[in-house]
Amino acid sequence: MTTGREPQKDDVRCSEALAEIFLLLDRECSPERDAQLRKHIDDCPPCLEEYGIDEQLKQLLHRKCGGDTAPDEFKQKLRASIHKTVQQRGDVTVERTEIRLEQHSE
Repeated sequence: MTTGREPQKDDVRCSEALAEIFLLLDRECSPERDAQLRKHIDDCPPCLEEYGIDEQLKQLLHRKCGGDTAPDEFKQKLRASIHKTVQQRGDVTVERTEIRLEQHSE
C-alpha cells in the first residue's frame, strides 16, 4: 500500500506480511511483530483479503483434519517447506519453525 509518505522503521512490506500470515494465524509471532503485521493487514486491502482467505483455509483444514495426527516425517517436511517459503516470499530469516497440532472437541 502506498501512502505517499516516507517509510517508517516499523513499516511492513506486503511481501513480508504475506510471507508471515500463517505465523500470525498460528500466534507464533512476538507481540511486537504481531502488532506490526496486523496494522499492515488492517491498512492494506489486498493483504487483508489474503489474510481472510488463509484464515478460512486454516479453519477448513482444522474442521476436516482436526482429529488426525500427522506423522513426524510429514511434520519435518512441512516445517522445512514453511521455512523455505517464508524466506523466499518475505526475504526474512526464520530462526525456528514449530508446528503444533491440537484437537479441539466442539
